[in-house]
Amino acid sequence: MITKDDIRQNKWQRLEDEKLGGFPFPLKNRIPNFKGAAAAAELVSQMDIYKKAEVVKINPDAPQLPLRARVIKDGKTLLVPTPRLKAGFIMLKREWVPPGEERKAVSLKNIRQYGKEITLSELPKVDLFVAGSVAVHKDGRRIGKGEGYSDREYAIMRELGNPDMPVISTIHSIQVTDEDFKVDTYDLPVDYIVTEQGIIETDTPYKKPDGIQWNLVTEDEKKEMPVLMEVWNITKKD
Repeated sequence: MITKDDIRQNKWQRLEDEKLGGFPFPLKNRIPNFKGAAAAAELVSQMDIYKKAEVVKINPDAPQLPLRARVIKDGKTLLVPTPRLKAGFIMLKREWVPPGEERKAVSLKNIRQYGKEITLSELPKVDLFVAGSVAVHKDGRRIGKGEGYSDREYAIMRELGNPDMPVISTIHSIQVTDEDFKVDTYDLPVDYIVTEQGIIETDTPYKKPDGIQWNLVTEDEKKEMPVLMEVWNITKKD
């Protein structure tokens, strides 16, 4: 069976070879930006689950910038994880962003100027979860860049009592895969794949995490990611 990393390397290479990627470069070892990201964001904005959502969590990577800007334009609350979850999440509201500055405000460079870091106890109920991906299988199995942050972000929210949320990933159509690969119990599956060409409902048979698998979290990880220790303390784990 092919490995996740085999698929990652293939998708990064194809995006480069077929000139379908976008800034920043190189595409490898990151959630790759792609031509058509704005079109995918527009398709998301037409989905009922998006229209009903009041709070949307979106990863901070470049291909999801158009969708982050759309969330603000549409008057929703945006949650963006800080890099490597070092400081938890940044919250951004429509009223904090002057009209016309949406794209600037939701960029990783500027988001702290417009938004604010919030503690986990301040985390609002999240209605829609957007994860960046390097590849997604049509049955919802997702491959990120290999560091597990989206999986952990979802698990943290569920651990804190957030109800199950629909998960969307916006990717280029060539990042969709049919290749079989193994998933772990903590991996986050995707309910909807949105590409520049359309929307794929995965009807995924895979279960989303309903909390953190503490037996897999090391003491070093708790130190490196203070948000994990915060969750531990809030939920009074022994």
